[in-house]
Amino acid sequence: MAFRTRLTELLGIEHPIIQGGMAWTATAELSAAVSNAGGLGVIGAGHMPTATLRDQIRLAKELTDKPFGVNLMLLTPHIDELVELVLEERVHAVTTGAGNPGKYMTALHERDIRVLPVAPSIALARRLESMGANAIIGEGMEAGGHIGELTTMVLTPQLADAVEIPVIAAGGIADGRGMAAAFALGAEGVQVGTRFMCASECTIHSDVKARILKARDRDTVVTGYSTGHPVRVLKNRLSRMLTELDRENRVEDLERLGTGKLSLCMREGDVDMGSIMAGQCSAMVNRIQPAADIVSEMIAEAEQTSSKLCATFGKACS
Repeated sequence: MAFRTRLTELLGIEHPIIQGGMAWTATAELSAAVSNAGGLGVIGAGHMPTATLRDQIRLAKELTDKPFGVNLMLLTPHIDELVELVLEERVHAVTTGAGNPGKYMTALHERDIRVLPVAPSIALARRLESMGANAIIGEGMEAGGHIGELTTMVLTPQLADAVEIPVIAAGGIADGRGMAAAFALGAEGVQVGTRFMCASECTIHSDVKARILKARDRDTVVTGYSTGHPVRVLKNRLSRMLTELDRENRVEDLERLGTGKLSLCMREGDVDMGSIMAGQCSAMVNRIQPAADIVSEMIAEAEQTSSKLCATFGKACS
């Protein structure tokens, strides 16, 4: 069984799997490995200096001749520079978050760059579609990092009913069963973040990978509700401190304490006072393996799951 969808045609990829564009985590090495495996690798730009992102894009081009993308966080102070760089380098696609990419849509399309924004709500998804988005990433609150209010299970089918463009399900998807479920809900692709954090090619600190591998079902917590920008992380000393500040509604102190903690974790390996942004599916990640194996295992398991469902429903699948 081949999972050929409008998304694979749109992006020119073999498998409808997009790697999450995680800041301080999704580097050129990981992105190229996912693209080489037939998915869409995505470099997480975050707050990268423009020159650093240029180096990352050019390294990815050396490591793969397949399509790859860049994730743009639209609240980044120098976002205009990063968008201009993406235009100059003619990357294949951009995923966007923390804002509305409408301002840049025409310029991106003129360079034949596909635009895939994250939409945690139906109203935003419809608005983005009207502005020219090529597909919508519906990210549920199971995801790691910044999250919305709806679960993937609830958000995905509503998005599929609300827009005409392809829907990509994200949040809590770490294996082929989740992928098959997303397709059953109306998605035409999935975005996977946490599992790729434990890819061999992911350059985050080994102590972070070890924490993900040890995670159990209830080991994540959401912090930062009082700021209006909640974040899901693995529990540690920092998350306990942030939760206390959240409870006391000390927003300025919370934001001050949280500043710089993602890089402290992912690059320096401080899993005590760093922000371990990872999703609820951390407990489903049980080994470090090449990105190609992750992709092939997900596809094989999704096919097996689909076949079992067809056997269960009989003629409904014929």
